[in-house]
Amino acid sequence: MGSVYMYSHQQDSSNHFGHIADQIKKGTTTCALTCNDGIALAADTRASAGFFIADRHVMKIQKVDRHLGMTIAGGVADAQNLVDIMRYNANIYRLTNKELMPVKSAARLCSNVLFNQRYYPYYVQIILAGYDKSGGNIYNIDLFGSMTSEKFISTGSGSPVAYGYLESEFKDNLSVKEGYKIAIQAIAAATRRNAGTGDGINAVIIDKDGYHELTKEQKESVVVVY
Repeated sequence: MGSVYMYSHQQDSSNHFGHIADQIKKGTTTCALTCNDGIALAADTRASAGFFIADRHVMKIQKVDRHLGMTIAGGVADAQNLVDIMRYNANIYRLTNKELMPVKSAARLCSNVLFNQRYYPYYVQIILAGYDKSGGNIYNIDLFGSMTSEKFISTGSGSPVAYGYLESEFKDNLSVKEGYKIAIQAIAAATRRNAGTGDGINAVIIDKDGYHELTKEQKESVVVVY
């Protein structure tokens, strides 16, 4: 019985991983932008299971440390576990070295964790973002640990729509005050065109003063209906 299971598991593994990668694209939109003085992050608040809306008030942007955050798309339990791993290691690094973990090092750590789990992968796609001595940096990390860095990134089912808005509005030398408005508008565009995205928008900025979640009033000051 065991050998039959192992054979069928190996035979179907590539199809299984492909299925997981397809599923992660559904039901979320998140984005991040690099700015000249920090990072802007935004995400919708809807959690869906197929066509069922499981929760309308999910926080998909998580604080890792005072200078570091991550957006999550995919399975909630896997994402929470990964956030806990990153928080633990960022705290240990800060206590041991008396300084904050560099953003690139945090991204590499996250990539390594996901790569080491590639045979039983975490059901997630991550944007890891932060601000350190080198400035603002964002990294897109998939469930197998592949890592890329761009000036702006979007993940989830609404990302094609969000990318369309980001491509047209992003420019070099944006301030975080300009950047978070573009990020919110990109998520709002996705809510209008993607059934898996909606209900609300959360936004965060990370700059020299640390990690700041935007208030309801700050988000409502952006002229957008969501």
